[in-house]
Amino acid sequence: MHRLPRPVWTWVAPAAAWAALSVSGLGGLFNIVVAAALVGAVLAAVHHAEVVAHRIGEPYGTLVLAIAVTVIEVALIVSLMISGGEAEAALARDTVFAAVMIILNGLVGLCLLVGAIRHREQSFGQAGVSASLATIAALAILTLVLPNYTLTTPGPTYSNSQLAFVGLVSLVLYGVFVLVQTVRHRDYFLPKGPVAGDEEAHAPPPSNAAALASLALLVASLGAVVLLAKALAPAMKAAVKDAGAPEAVVGVIIAALVLLPESLAAVRAARADRLQTSLNLGLGSALASIGLTIPTVAVVSLAAGWPLALGLDAKATVLLLLTLIVATLSLGAGRTTVLQGAVHLVIFAVYLFTTVVP
Repeated sequence: MHRLPRPVWTWVAPAAAWAALSVSGLGGLFNIVVAAALVGAVLAAVHHAEVVAHRIGEPYGTLVLAIAVTVIEVALIVSLMISGGEAEAALARDTVFAAVMIILNGLVGLCLLVGAIRHREQSFGQAGVSASLATIAALAILTLVLPNYTLTTPGPTYSNSQLAFVGLVSLVLYGVFVLVQTVRHRDYFLPKGPVAGDEEAHAPPPSNAAALASLALLVASLGAVVLLAKALAPAMKAAVKDAGAPEAVVGVIIAALVLLPESLAAVRAARADRLQTSLNLGLGSALASIGLTIPTVAVVSLAAGWPLALGLDAKATVLLLLTLIVATLSLGAGRTTVLQGAVHLVIFAVYLFTTVVP
């Protein structure tokens, strides 16, 4: 058994990422160094998350990565809200909506397509996926659509009492889902069995020392990701503004950055014919993104007295509803082909295009 995480780059990359923070404020060509360090930290996070997941087993492994990445997302959003004040009222909405669209269309579509191209048809446990989709639908509508139709306050906002109540409800729903996933109905989320030829499934689990080392390096990698992403945020916002793109593009970029570690892990699992693991990662991350982000930003908004715009516009609402309907239909049979993957990716392409060209 390895006493230290291998290969060497998996612990050198987080150290290099933290070192890159020293040049993060210099701008110019140094932004390239920061971006390269960010990518290295993301790749290292994927590796260490997989080591931890292999040690503790499913579905706890995917839950660790989903929550860890969501903590990064929340920290990044909150830090940008605090630095930007009331001007960032829509940042949480844009980022959470982008995360949902990236996961349910981009990530799920890519996993289905990649897996089906290599294995023709893949199967998964329908009970767990249906439970995940039902919870995602409830959370998404309550947090991103309902604010447009309440009467206490005008516009896409909740009143203070409504915001506190919806934040609490979101946290409760996510907590119940985690209980079901890890205790009450854990078998719903377990892979149907190791696939022949899947080296990861048959490989012996790492030692406790290796798993603990990877857990520490996972935290270090994700911490570097959020700090480097925050350092790149001003340059990113300036580039979006100079390009004449809508501010919602910033939310898409933030969501894409924080979701990159689990996206890579999910696609690798799909290629290895472990679609259940891919869906656990993707859908669990969408749930964590809403169920943990909204309560946190609600607390920040109420404490600071800042407005929090949550309601989506009509275009985004239509795309969200289409996504939820298509996801329910495409993942409702327990088996997938290239067609389902292509449909999700087309919706994702439409979302990206209409975000840039509204």
